[in-house]
Amino acid sequence: MTLKIGVLASQGAFAEHIASITKLDTKAVEIRLPAELDGVDGLIIPGGESTTISLLMNSYDLFSKISSLVKAGLPLFGTCAGMIMMAKNVIGNHSETLGLMDITVKRNAFGRQVDSFETDLDFPVLGKKPFPAVFIRAPLIVSCASPAEVLAKLKDGTIVAARQGHLLATSFHPELTGDLRVHRYFLDIVKRK
Repeated sequence: MTLKIGVLASQGAFAEHIASITKLDTKAVEIRLPAELDGVDGLIIPGGESTTISLLMNSYDLFSKISSLVKAGLPLFGTCAGMIMMAKNVIGNHSETLGLMDITVKRNAFGRQVDSFETDLDFPVLGKKPFPAVFIRAPLIVSCASPAEVLAKLKDGTIVAARQGHLLATSFHPELTGDLRVHRYFLDIVKRK
């Protein structure tokens, strides 16, 4: 079976996600309209600006379609702003989110663009080798409620990756590295569905 992964292409780093998925010998398609979601086996919401992504999703009537597909079992992976879009609770947010994942997220938690950073991250489900995480105006996960589970933390204990069944969320941008392990992990979730 050939998998097809949709990448929300309204705003943000969607081209980099498409390139990462393609490197894993999997078809990736840009999603801008509800009908383009038909036939995808998984969906990625990339980083970008969460307020803009929310407005564009509203403009193109994507909220209800994505929400119903994910509630029916479609695997969803959100990075940075994508993680904000997935969270049930967002501190400092006045935009609509999908509200699918039992996490509380704080927007721009690490500061402005100039405060962006990279770090080697312990990410046990990916193996012993640290993951080169890139944080750009990143949110953080304040809390994870069951059934959501923490996958990775910074050395100071800050939660930066979580999973809830077929939902995966990261504060950082795995698509901006040459390391494909997070995308491979998502594809494993998709294959199991």
